[in-house]
Amino acid sequence: MPEYGRHIHKMVEHAKGLESREERTRCAHAIVSVMGNLFPHLRDVSDFKHKLWDHLAIMSDFSLDIDYPYEIPQASNFTSRPETVPYNDYHMRFKHYGRLIEQMIAKAVVMEEGELKNHLIALIAYHMRKSLFNWNRDNATDERVLNDLRMLSKGALEPTMEQVQAIEFKEANLPQPVHQGNNAAGNQSHGNNRQRRKFYTRKDGNNWNRKG
Repeated sequence: MPEYGRHIHKMVEHAKGLESREERTRCAHAIVSVMGNLFPHLRDVSDFKHKLWDHLAIMSDFSLDIDYPYEIPQASNFTSRPETVPYNDYHMRFKHYGRLIEQMIAKAVVMEEGELKNHLIALIAYHMRKSLFNWNRDNATDERVLNDLRMLSKGALEPTMEQVQAIEFKEANLPQPVHQGNNAAGNQSHGNNRQRRKFYTRKDGNNWNRKG
């Protein structure tokens, strides 16, 4: 642990060489006191003393035979390999729709025929149209949504164009691009201010005095 420095490590090696267990324990308390003085801003941290004793055990390679005031970690905790993180191998036919759309379609497949199922299909088509519009607005058509909905349901759903168009998609909610005219006006205003500062000096408020 390089943050404690070379001298602390030498002190730990000296404590390991002491013959008496009482002397080693007394020396370990002195070492922990010095370690705490190196980081006084961390004394308000919870379990600060416990962490110092853990660091002492780590620096001694867990071979310092003393009476620890806390339960220290075992050396096996630092040599064992971490568990393998499971990766998601879920396969999506159309990634631009997302996994939730496929789960909603699977839910609609097992539902009974009726108004609730028709409304769910309309909601699914609405969100599919929004996703298509975000990724490729030139191809975000009702026919594309209708064909993709049939394909994702493996033919179990036979939506009609009326169901697909049940919820109207409004482009007004999308963020509007910044008009070039506004930027041009802003650039012209900054240009006028730079031109004004070239020949005039500001006196007070909004008054300008001509240089020279």
